[in-house]
Amino acid sequence: MTEPHRRLRVAAASETGAYRAVNQDAAFTAPWAVAVADGVGGGPAGDLASAALVHRLAAGRGDVMDAEHLAASIRAANWDLRAHVERDPTLDGMATTFTGIFVSRAGTLLLAHAGDSRAYLLRDGAFSQQTRDDSLVQALVDQGLMTAEDAANSPRRNLITASLSGGEGDSVTVAVHAQVPGDRWMLCSDGLSDYVPRADIHSLLATHSDPAEAARRCVELALEAGTRDNVTVVVCDVTDEGDQVGTATQTTFYGSAAARFMEGLETA
Repeated sequence: MTEPHRRLRVAAASETGAYRAVNQDAAFTAPWAVAVADGVGGGPAGDLASAALVHRLAAGRGDVMDAEHLAASIRAANWDLRAHVERDPTLDGMATTFTGIFVSRAGTLLLAHAGDSRAYLLRDGAFSQQTRDDSLVQALVDQGLMTAEDAANSPRRNLITASLSGGEGDSVTVAVHAQVPGDRWMLCSDGLSDYVPRADIHSLLATHSDPAEAARRCVELALEAGTRDNVTVVVCDVTDEGDQVGTATQTTFYGSAAARFMEGLETA
């Protein structure tokens, strides 16, 4: 039986925040995919790393066959980061997290992840985190050496154990999920998840039916909470074929991706 055609009703918002001079977060939204990337702090040109990766993946324009194909596409985008470093050695060490959702040809959702940007799912009122942070404190939690509460408040919570930097050993996890009409997915950088309680995020996503309003309010709440990082939120609703009101028809970029590499990029 052929899978029913469904589209994603998507929106995003991104802000530099009061404590950063540059927005190193990048995101894109399209009817076939959404993604957020967060340039790794402490290294050079995090804004370039996140923007370059997001633009390369958006240029694929939805031709995602399966999980293996998506992983290959991400590897190719990661090689672009290496090419930047080879052209300019001062960029050595630049890296980015990545979390994205792509619609496969089979009609499934593919969730790709590396780093500590997160994906959450709101389904039938239940709110759950769908990614595992690639971080030092998460590893300590997994080993029973730290509680989840202590991890959330640890000064070491931003030390990540996986990212994309153009290295041969870089990798992402890709998980397959069903497209369920009515599901709401939310992707975010840690500028939201490190500063706003999960219950408050849940409440906002459940209250605001419009994805653009939900994304904007989540970003505003992070700013009100005093986030010391850039903050980016992507909201993605799975719709039935006939439910196209407010559904995006082209690719849109946010954060550093809105400021870089826009020349000549086709969006559809």
